[in-house]
Amino acid sequence: MTAMTATSSPPVDHATEVSTVLRAVAVRKAYRRGLWPRRRVLSVLEGADLELEPGEIVGLVGENGSGKSTLMKILAGDLLADAGEVERSDSFGYCPQIPVLYERLTCDEHLDLFGAAYGLDPALLERNRAALYESLDFERFADRRVEELSGGTRSKLNLAIALLHDPQLLFLDEPYAGFDWDTYQRFWTITAERRDAGATVLIISHFITDEERFDRIYDLVDGRTVQR
Repeated sequence: MTAMTATSSPPVDHATEVSTVLRAVAVRKAYRRGLWPRRRVLSVLEGADLELEPGEIVGLVGENGSGKSTLMKILAGDLLADAGEVERSDSFGYCPQIPVLYERLTCDEHLDLFGAAYGLDPALLERNRAALYESLDFERFADRRVEELSGGTRSKLNLAIALLHDPQLLFLDEPYAGFDWDTYQRFWTITAERRDAGATVLIISHFITDEERFDRIYDLVDGRTVQR
């Protein structure tokens, strides 16, 4: 399997990018549970395929336990597949379903930390930070530690970290699960703006109500992806 990692590459002109940003072929994954002689194998992915083009919002839908998060982790390079091939853009952001945050750091400190990891110029970091605080409406929590934040604000910070470096490809795992209605609408405004700028967004969820917001939707059924 081939998987590239995020780098601090120069800004990409998404509008002129024409190549496929992600291609996954015949991805397989099984988990092994228990100890011999009661050891058993639970097959989750049975040859999932996915191809994403620049400037589209794609949904991946499946029941709980269908393997959605497993596939997302493989696509993001957070988990190794047992078989198959994954090729993707170097410029990507990953928003996991469960926020991975440091309880004793503030929102500002998180954005400073990840801005440095992304290799962002300080001036660009400040511009992107201000834009994300405004678009997600949580600037008033900038100096609050994560341990003081509500679940919804943690979800905002989790998303802001993934968006901070303006990636060409976004992996969003149940991104709006903890959002109120206002934040849900803000999320879709941000997502549409990213798509219009040429970025690609993959959203996974166990249900989709606003199908018209997506360019394409895949269902994950019996370990395989089926386009609607």
